[in-house]
Amino acid sequence: MLVLFTDTDTDITPKMAEKYGYKLISMPYTIDGKLVYPYVDFDEFDAKTFYDRLRGGVIPTTSAISKEEYLKYFTPEFEAGNDILYVHFSRAMSGTFESMDQAVAELREKYPERKFYEIDTKAISICSLNIAFEVGDMYLAGKTAEEIVEWAKNEIYHFAVYFFADDLRFFKHSGRVSGLAGTMGTLLGIRPIIYMNRDGKMVSIGKEKGRVKAINRLVDYVEQLGDNIKDHRILIAHADSQDIANEVLAALKERFGELDAEFVEVDPTIGSHCGPNTVGICFHSTDR
Repeated sequence: MLVLFTDTDTDITPKMAEKYGYKLISMPYTIDGKLVYPYVDFDEFDAKTFYDRLRGGVIPTTSAISKEEYLKYFTPEFEAGNDILYVHFSRAMSGTFESMDQAVAELREKYPERKFYEIDTKAISICSLNIAFEVGDMYLAGKTAEEIVEWAKNEIYHFAVYFFADDLRFFKHSGRVSGLAGTMGTLLGIRPIIYMNRDGKMVSIGKEKGRVKAINRLVDYVEQLGDNIKDHRILIAHADSQDIANEVLAALKERFGELDAEFVEVDPTIGSHCGPNTVGICFHSTDR
């Protein structure tokens, strides 16, 4: 039997995961000195409370999980005679995968007949989530692990994500966005436009002054790079900013008409890096 895994850095929730049979690996964050594991230490994410704390000046941190924690997730499946397909966020964004590799190597020695497959989405948040949904659909349709992995080799680059943030303190603190100008600031109303490149890294590729211009810039990318967008899901992520996400959807509909669009709340681990009022779009594209 093949068992699907994904992690909470894909913005997936237990309800979403249950639809496809995904098992969740919880990626932790630390806030006010307390280490928190999403959907382990709480059942539902209270986005408003979390992001209000960030608005009040709290800046959380994140950390990798250990080899031992990966073993706790994967060992029971190998013991039960199952193979694993893990759809995960970008290796380029975290050292956690070094621990995962160590755990998998140990398990392969102990269970040489078992197979471990992985799909590095070269992304995070809703871009990873959109790919995880596609993989889930193929899994439910009876596709083999080999067929899904082969599909992913090229197809992951046909999911693009572009987003902007209101408050740059969080990205500056995390240091995970290249090309982010240190002079940009919230008081000036400057919003950097950020995307995930083909290497699975976040890159700042420009800036806009004001929310409306930033939203239009995102929609411009959908128009320039979109590939059969009416036939694919569009995911709109927001960090406790439903009002901005609504504006994004309205701008998309004005440009393209009705679309298969869904809103997704940015999970707290990712939110620790982007901060409140971050909004992004993921869509099927000709390239990233």
